[in-house]
Amino acid sequence: MKSKSNGKDFCVFALPGLFCFVAVLIVPFLYGVYLTLTDWNGVSREKHFVGLQNFAAVIRDQQFWSSLLLTFTYVIFVVVIVNVLAFGIAWLLTRGIKGQNFFRAGFFTPNLIGGIVLGYIWQFVFSRVFVSIGDSTGWSLFEASWLSDPIKAFAALVLVSVWQLSGYMILIYVAGFMGLSEDVMEAASIDGASGFVKLKNIIMPLMMSSITICLFLTLSRAFMVYDVNLSLTGGAPYGTTEMAAMHVYEKAFTSRQFGVGQAEALVLFIITACISGLQVYLTKKKEVEA
Repeated sequence: MKSKSNGKDFCVFALPGLFCFVAVLIVPFLYGVYLTLTDWNGVSREKHFVGLQNFAAVIRDQQFWSSLLLTFTYVIFVVVIVNVLAFGIAWLLTRGIKGQNFFRAGFFTPNLIGGIVLGYIWQFVFSRVFVSIGDSTGWSLFEASWLSDPIKAFAALVLVSVWQLSGYMILIYVAGFMGLSEDVMEAASIDGASGFVKLKNIIMPLMMSSITICLFLTLSRAFMVYDVNLSLTGGAPYGTTEMAAMHVYEKAFTSRQFGVGQAEALVLFIITACISGLQVYLTKKKEVEA
């Protein structure tokens, strides 16, 4: 009788969610893997089986590997800056400063703006506002649009991504700081632990669960960045800021090489999954309980 009740509960509560998960994620993923073995152009009804030819084309596509290398560089900058900045601001916002709730909401606001809208807003800032500042002050840093120079355009992408992602990570770190045991912190102070020693040996280990979550979120979102890349730079100048996700889209939908584009998307997914999984495994091992 109990097993029948459990089965009924499963059908009522879990089955709809499981069905949606399979229909929305698993089935499209498997269909995408199948398309990597065809020569489909994304439009025609016919799909001819070509085996591993698309993966051979991926290996020969130097532009894809260049965009992937640029993506790795972008990920390193974004992950490090976002997490260091968010951790530091979260620490300040849990010290009991006046108006800290207002500041928490303010820092989170950029995360509510869609990436496309965010990119166009900052495109105006870099192309018009910065140039106006350069004209009025004579500062060489702002004498021309950042988006016209490959290095400055890349820096602009990093800056906008950090501005967008930091607020969400701040909230996670704030929750972690608020969950720290006051007894443990007081005991450390009584034992004479300095600020740096307390941070390294007590706060960081106890905050490791929050660090795990934030690192995973920033890694996955940085690897798959597309909307900000599209609206802010569009890959310009001359394709020097084209990230891997944008290259995959262009290959599949603009060049009509859907099979090759899907193969490149699968390669990007595997790389992202492996790096993110390794990060979670390594940081999980360092988690402790108070």
